[in-house]
Amino acid sequence: MPSDTLKILFVGDIVGKPGRRALRMWLPRLMEEYGTDLVVANGENGAGGFGLTREVALEILDMGVDVITSGNHIWDKKEFLPVLDQLERIIRPANYPPGVPGKGWLEVRTPAGFPVVVVNLEGRIFMDPLDCPFRKADEILKQHPEKVVVIDFHAEASSEKMALAWHLDGRVSAVVGTHTHVQTADEQILPSGTAYITDLGMTGPSLSIIGMKPQDPLKRFLTHLPSRFEVAKGPVQFNALLVEINPATRKATALKRIFLREEDGN
Repeated sequence: MPSDTLKILFVGDIVGKPGRRALRMWLPRLMEEYGTDLVVANGENGAGGFGLTREVALEILDMGVDVITSGNHIWDKKEFLPVLDQLERIIRPANYPPGVPGKGWLEVRTPAGFPVVVVNLEGRIFMDPLDCPFRKADEILKQHPEKVVVIDFHAEASSEKMALAWHLDGRVSAVVGTHTHVQTADEQILPSGTAYITDLGMTGPSLSIIGMKPQDPLKRFLTHLPSRFEVAKGPVQFNALLVEINPATRKATALKRIFLREEDGN
């Protein structure tokens, strides 16, 4: 059992090779500095900015990530779909229909042997009309009474993310948002003890439009014509949230938002 604090580091969406470079650059230092018990990172954009490959997933795990969460882009590389049933520490949103590859939650144990349930959900506003993430969360929680549960909610709308956190306040230890690649400054502990942030942000190229070369999305905005997006190059950034949890009460006790930029000399 851990002592009196469980420390979980949630890393924002890893984008392509630059994101993996940022992870390699900062994650070991942060793990040592804060004495983390668990690292959860969203990796759905880890390979070329869209999807994952087996090799990239293993690279991310080898760098110290304990669980890779994902979202709507986890399906982008079709050859990766069978891998979702082969690699234990990768999860996809739980509210996809029954029968799709992979699993939506995973119970892991910290080095001290404490169980933590990591859940992945996907929003429905401005996204695909999946099963209800609110009811899916309720369903999963019934299977894990009296356990520390943390959720990566991969969603577009800030209102939907906030609503899920309030719906689950006091029943889960943390709800962290992913998907927009822009870190929000609203980290907080809700009244009944659930840690929350609307979006963790992005771990990837900082001189970009959400990780992509600026000219690519600009072309689409200006012309409304299809254009291919490529991951930007140059300096990188690392976005994350450190959450401290009391394992006895399963309530969050402290938060630290992390935003590191290579050009800042960090």
